[in-house]
Amino acid sequence: MTQSKRIAILGAGPSGLAQLRAFEAARKAGVKDLPEIVCYEKQNDIGGMWNYTWRTGLDRNGEPVHGSMYRYLWSNGPKECLEFADYSFDKHFGRPIPSYPPREVLKDYIMGRLDKRAIFNYIRLECPARWITYDEQSEKFTVTVMNHKSGEQETEEFDYVIVATGHFSTPNMPYFEGLEQFPGRVLHAHDFRDALEFQGQDLLLVGGSYSAEDIGTQCYKYGAGSVTLSHRGEPMGFDWPDGIEERPLLLRLEDNVGYFEDGSSKRFDAVIMCTGYQFHFPFLPDELRLQTHNCLYPDNLYKGIFFQPNPKLIYLGMQDQYFTFNMFDAQAWYARDVILGRVQLPDDQARLQDMQVWQQEHETLATPLESIDFQAKYIRDLVSRTDYPDFPVEKQAELFKSWLKDKDASIMEFRNISYASTLTGTMAAKLPKPWLEIKDDSLEGFMALKFITD
Repeated sequence: MTQSKRIAILGAGPSGLAQLRAFEAARKAGVKDLPEIVCYEKQNDIGGMWNYTWRTGLDRNGEPVHGSMYRYLWSNGPKECLEFADYSFDKHFGRPIPSYPPREVLKDYIMGRLDKRAIFNYIRLECPARWITYDEQSEKFTVTVMNHKSGEQETEEFDYVIVATGHFSTPNMPYFEGLEQFPGRVLHAHDFRDALEFQGQDLLLVGGSYSAEDIGTQCYKYGAGSVTLSHRGEPMGFDWPDGIEERPLLLRLEDNVGYFEDGSSKRFDAVIMCTGYQFHFPFLPDELRLQTHNCLYPDNLYKGIFFQPNPKLIYLGMQDQYFTFNMFDAQAWYARDVILGRVQLPDDQARLQDMQVWQQEHETLATPLESIDFQAKYIRDLVSRTDYPDFPVEKQAELFKSWLKDKDASIMEFRNISYASTLTGTMAAKLPKPWLEIKDDSLEGFMALKFITD
């Protein structure tokens, strides 16, 4: 008898759970000789970034807090664009819900399709990875983790390692002159937890992307005195309400006053850096570490998944993301089929040529609309090669384009709009009142709302 392959999955967030779900789907389909799987999760529960914790800095085990989730977060993209191909929102909730649900509702949906009794057979909680090496002779990885439940380090060997730790947890923290003398609070979006903390305050948010948009509008919704968005380049172009404004890049701070590139200045109570995240894999040596920036097609990943120098090392969810949950599924199913031998990886040169084709196209992308189509094409390429249920990814791309137009039309009202599911055709319900007026973001509070259906 041949010894079964052993796989280590690092992380039990959406990507790691997608990988476990892919293998569970194969098991339920009657596939024999499945590999032995161990999933190491740093937190004390599954869910990854969708878990909320009040903690910042270090967790109860002294590990850096993984989550960047905050209270009152609602989806900033239509749920119809992240719907699992094999598990619809209709199936989970049994009735139409609005297109932009809050965090607890989305997490409930993510968890709803899992066979938790089966999934937890693979998972070891509170076990962050410490160090991973690869032996060329044995062709095996040695994985060392810290088991905080036993208080001891553990080391095991595996044939494959799947890195599903995400890349939105290590802050990119810029420096501005005078920051160390600023008398108010300075924090990164990673440590933002509750907009009510800043009620009545004048806030400076540095950054011009999704976290700046969302944290800025959240703080406005919950009573900030004013929100100023400072960033490089062109204005965001949104029709901000009174109380939110844009200014060019911050130059320096003097006491509690910020000075900007256009010569203007303003007094602030707090500064929130919405300046993105770094790819950070401290448990990997240089020869195994993915080194990239946030983009739609990271270098050195064949099919956006397999580490080119060693394709037995697999990275999931490392792309910049329009699509999320269903893209992670597409990657996980493809990775599973390579491990099971259903899909044969080409040789080094052929993989390199394939990556170059995708990267050359990636370099030509000039607009968000082109980027959406590019990621849809990427997902279609993966789905077409596995038995993952086919789903209308191109229709979802069109929904994303509508979403961009809706945001441009009204950044404060786009969450009030409803879309039809591309899987079931069900039209999403409408909120009974504008998103800005709904302050309870709990699962119970949201589901108790009297949604409007046509």
